[in-house]
Amino acid sequence: MSTPTYAMRDSMTMLRRNLKHAARYPSQTVALVAMPILMLLLFVYVFGGALGNGIGLQNDRDEYTNYVTPGIILMAVTSAAITTAVSVCIDMTEGIINRFRTMAIFRPSILTGHVVGNVIQTVISLLLVIGIAVAIGFRPNASPVEWVAAAGLLVLLAFALSWLSAAMGLHAQTIETASNAPLPMTFLPFLGSAVVTPDSMPTGLRWFAEYQPFTPINETLRGLLLGTEIGNDGWAALAWCVGLIVVGYVWAQATFSRAVKR
Repeated sequence: MSTPTYAMRDSMTMLRRNLKHAARYPSQTVALVAMPILMLLLFVYVFGGALGNGIGLQNDRDEYTNYVTPGIILMAVTSAAITTAVSVCIDMTEGIINRFRTMAIFRPSILTGHVVGNVIQTVISLLLVIGIAVAIGFRPNASPVEWVAAAGLLVLLAFALSWLSAAMGLHAQTIETASNAPLPMTFLPFLGSAVVTPDSMPTGLRWFAEYQPFTPINETLRGLLLGTEIGNDGWAALAWCVGLIVVGYVWAQATFSRAVKR
């Protein structure tokens, strides 16, 4: 059997393992899906009128629903990445890795199974969040091609954040630490253009909001779904996603290699 075939077979085995774990213990997945939905309802029905008026939207709450939904969609991606850190930490601390060491297994497939499994769970959670958003007034005008492009961007981001979270899970000594380490990523979109425009922020925070990775990603997603201008944000979003994938993958694989050789 060739090395690529060997790697694919073991990666699919690890993917099935992680999906079975997620199906058997759904409480964490449900909690992470519930968070962006609750945030969506909070920002639309509690803050929507005031924030919509504050950023100059004419039909305050209705237009604000369209404005904030792409940011909440990004939050759904960042929230789901936490499960990768937790599941990797569980494998590293509960002894299953020692068992894998004794087996003829393609070792990188262990992390690959976690990452791809998380991407699949993220897609499911995104469908739920978008469904709720449409039910409460989100009205995208994207063409089928733009929907495909938006989906591709979200999957690419989920893939990137899953590798970063896998690396964080490898470094964590406890499950609690693993669940807390990716939390800054969850709320980073709110320090960009997810909730209000960067122009409405103080100077220092405005500078951070304009140059952090989630702002171009959010503006690209908003442009694809709602027809706003994308400009150079599309290329910046792709560059950030690819860069995060490279950093997360190299970090995770290097950390994992050191861990299994101990």
